Amino acid sequence: MQDRASVLLEALPYIQRFHGKIIVIKIGGSVLGGEKMLDTLLQDVVLLNLFGMKIVVVHGGGPEISEEMRKLGIKPKFIEGLRVTDERTMEILHEQLAGKINKQIVLGINHHGGKAFGISGMDGNLIRARKLIHKMTTSKGKEVEVDLGLVGEVEKIDPTIIHNLIKGGCIPVITPIGVDAEGHSLNINADITAAELAGAMHAKKLILLTDVVGVMRDPNDEKTLISVLTVDEARKLIQDGVIKKGMIPKVDACLKAIQSGVERCHILKGTMPHVLLLEILTESGIGTMIERGQ
Repeated sequence: MQDRASVLLEALPYIQRFHGKIIVIKIGGSVLGGEKMLDTLLQDVVLLNLFGMKIVVVHGGGPEISEEMRKLGIKPKFIEGLRVTDERTMEILHEQLAGKINKQIVLGINHHGGKAFGISGMDGNLIRARKLIHKMTTSKGKEVEVDLGLVGEVEKIDPTIIHNLIKGGCIPVITPIGVDAEGHSLNINADITAAELAGAMHAKKLILLTDVVGVMRDPNDEKTLISVLTVDEARKLIQDGVIKKGMIPKVDACLKAIQSGVERCHILKGTMPHVLLLEILTESGIGTMIERGQ
């Protein structure tokens, strides 16, 4: 019994520190794939909310979208990790992301006693987007622009609707689809959406839940996990090619959030049971934490 009491007491200073503070949590596609995993994660979300933390959830859904495309006989196409999005793919995004996945998270939170409210970046002028001009370098070293279709980047975030939902005791659950000046919907990377939102809302923390333990010196060896990184150290690791492939957009999103005033960002393995409680309410923490540094 004493052990249980000491666990609760260890959490006390963290509950006090983050009470009333905004924490943006991005749930990646790999976590959404396992029903039991997601259920455990949403329990954490509700508990943190009951401790007085203002939780905002942003979700991806890449694997589900690709799976649905394959069922319809459409081959998913990516360029440097970004999904090429035509009109038909955009329809699937609306069905899977804004429809099925968003509602699955909302239902899960509500089931555990929270009050979730699902919206997309198209609602309430939340995300104004513009078409992303993607540049890549050819094998001959020439820089070329690549058309990714209906893929956007965040131009402006108006968090008014999110603040209103939080004031009403809700946990907002956000689909990363934005709208351009002409009223077209655009597919936006969920990590970047979460980072931009965290900055616009002056969040205390941004947490990216993914399928790896964090930033590792050797991507195949979890023992090489880097627990803490400053902004400068993270930039150097990207330059040196230690941080590569799918980890680059995640670290870039963290750097963007810190630049916008977010205190700390975390990259965590979302498939680990009660990962949010371990990260936010214990001294040791897990995964990789990125902070401004000196």
